Amino acid sequence: MRQNYHFPAVTLLITHYNRSHSLENLLVRFQNLNCQFGAVVVSDDGSATVHLDTLNDLQRVFSFDLVTTPVNKGLGNNINKGQDAVHTPYTLYVQEDFEPTAAFPDRLVEALGIIKERPDFDVIRFYSYIRYPYLKPFNNEYSEMVFPAWATDYNKVYFYSDHPHLRHSSFFTRFGRYVEGVRPDRTEYQMCISFIRHKGKGLFYNDYKQLFQQKNTEEEPSTYSPGALGLSKSKLVVSLRYLYRQIKFNYDIYVKRMA
Repeated sequence: MRQNYHFPAVTLLITHYNRSHSLENLLVRFQNLNCQFGAVVVSDDGSATVHLDTLNDLQRVFSFDLVTTPVNKGLGNNINKGQDAVHTPYTLYVQEDFEPTAAFPDRLVEALGIIKERPDFDVIRFYSYIRYPYLKPFNNEYSEMVFPAWATDYNKVYFYSDHPHLRHSSFFTRFGRYVEGVRPDRTEYQMCISFIRHKGKGLFYNDYKQLFQQKNTEEEPSTYSPGALGLSKSKLVVSLRYLYRQIKFNYDIYVKRMA
């Protein structure tokens, strides 16, 4: 018999845009894992009517709080208004195209225990496309992210990530709100910069592909795609992109804030 997991101090915050069937799969998956939260908030970014109709049907089944907007305002606004609707001490943030694996509930129990015992940790990250480049061991499951000022791997800037993570619901008080009116990658980048500037602390799950799976389908593909330069594998473009990013994020972190 599968164990029941109750997280009354945690709100599951899900951002959604035009992928209502993916959202249903996510909610069903948590249900099948017997995960119950203090609240579930779905923040919709002006989805098409067909998806809004499905959202309303899902709300009747899963009893989540639905936060909507009449027009698409971008990822920053979507996370901001969703987080504003959270009233528990902790937030589990998951975008609608992710699904937790069977291993996740036990890891969430552990993560919640850690963040309660060590409130100096601002986030605990559960998923990433790549391993964060600078880590120091914390325990068998997690490592603490560190930000060496002179380290050369520019991926160190992704100290924060929009991928699934647990955080204090007071996150905005410490790091500010998400930048609105820009591309999703810029929204995430600006929060990364704020996180670093304000000396955020976080843990990174070592086996970072084992707790969540990202499920994009032909019917509901990813709603974001990088520009052509972001996809180019040309050695010249890659080198120029690396140099630009090094200059850009160092300027944003150490110079721009002083202007």
